[in-house]
Amino acid sequence: MTDQLGRNLRDLRISITDRCNFRCVYCMPREIFGDDYAFLPRTALLSFEEITRLARIFARRGVQKIRLTGGEPLLRKGVEKLVAMLAQIPGLELTLTTNGVLLPKLAAPLREAGLHRLTVSLDSLDDEVFRRMNDANVAVAEVLRGIEAADAAGFGTIKINMVVKRGTNDDGIVAMASHFRGTGHIVRFIEFMDVGTSNGWNLAEVVPSREVVDRISNTFPLVNLEPGYSGEVAERWGYADGNGEIGVISSVTQAFCGTCTRLRLSTEGQLFTCLFGEQGHDLRDLLRGASSDEELEARIAGIWAIRNDRYSALRTAQTSGLRRKVEMSFIGG
Repeated sequence: MTDQLGRNLRDLRISITDRCNFRCVYCMPREIFGDDYAFLPRTALLSFEEITRLARIFARRGVQKIRLTGGEPLLRKGVEKLVAMLAQIPGLELTLTTNGVLLPKLAAPLREAGLHRLTVSLDSLDDEVFRRMNDANVAVAEVLRGIEAADAAGFGTIKINMVVKRGTNDDGIVAMASHFRGTGHIVRFIEFMDVGTSNGWNLAEVVPSREVVDRISNTFPLVNLEPGYSGEVAERWGYADGNGEIGVISSVTQAFCGTCTRLRLSTEGQLFTCLFGEQGHDLRDLLRGASSDEELEARIAGIWAIRNDRYSALRTAQTSGLRRKVEMSFIGG
């Protein structure tokens, strides 16, 4: 199944809640998503059975990997039950992205349920900087405890995502690389993106991935590595002495739209064909109506067939604010 630019469908990201226990400045700024923000009612969310039904259909259409996102997905009650349901679908790789705070309690149940891999967000090792960025007074130590719990649960290589903003946390790039060097985990440095319309994106705050690589390589020499698979969004760099690797995600300075294989399903069943999309395609009404699996599959195939998104390849400092894009907290990263 290919879209208008010849791209195959491979990955599906499913947001299972719009709630989060952080208020990260680049995702859910407190001035908009305050303590009295009206999140979706429970009835609006897709049920675990609805999510699993869609996942089976997507798997038939070529999806090989599902990533559970949020908001903060571990806030969805019974998330390990959903993982167990999805794990029954043959051929799927199951992954989840989290801020890590609830992992001490949930890492082992998630692993036992069949989750294959974890990605943890951590934007600084400096406590003051991290508290300012998460805007929820959460300490670095709480996230590190979550990573340790995931390690103990047997998740193996854990990916650590750091969103880099110039003048905010970029002075901690080398410290982050150093902390996880040799641990078997992989830090991925992500360029600050203009996802949604509420995060105050400014091109001047983007630290190009090339600069990130140069900074780290000045202390720990790096060598370029081959992609792990076709369409991988992170460019891989290995430490020259063999002590692991890092990744850089360059969706601002080096757009990878041409190899994008992803769809995103929002918490309330809207299917988005791009992280920077304006409007989704409603699948919830079809799920809750009398639609058959075949009708749902035809609808999904039709959405992919007309897809021609390539926002990052067209973005400029001027065009980034011209349209209202869906918020990251609504469809995940």
